[in-house]
Amino acid sequence: MAEAGHYPYQAPVDAYGNGGFRFADMSHRGSILCLPTGMHAWSVNTSSEITLESLQPVLDLADQIDVLFIGLGHDIVAFPREWRAQFRERNVIVEAIATGPAVRTYNVLLGEQRRVAAALIAVERAR
Repeated sequence: MAEAGHYPYQAPVDAYGNGGFRFADMSHRGSILCLPTGMHAWSVNTSSEITLESLQPVLDLADQIDVLFIGLGHDIVAFPREWRAQFRERNVIVEAIATGPAVRTYNVLLGEQRRVAAALIAVERAR
């Protein structure tokens, strides 16, 4: 990724797996945030590491986002109600699902020019 884990444009994810993602003719190892401000490295490696603090960049841009997909790796875990409330107060719908479906749905909505964001945990194997 360009400059310190940041690509300055929001882009579709072309591929995922092998511990990272491909987008915009680039490859990034590790998890990513796909935001209106671009593609950012995300220091979360497992669903248990997700915190409101780690999602703060999304909350900071909530006025530009209608839907947030959280790709939980291969895990399916509950997203805490109090966290959902933080997003709901900002009119952002949160869908916490496995990384593969999160990538696919993010790409569809981005292609439709919807106000979408994604927080995606990297996985070794695509499913």
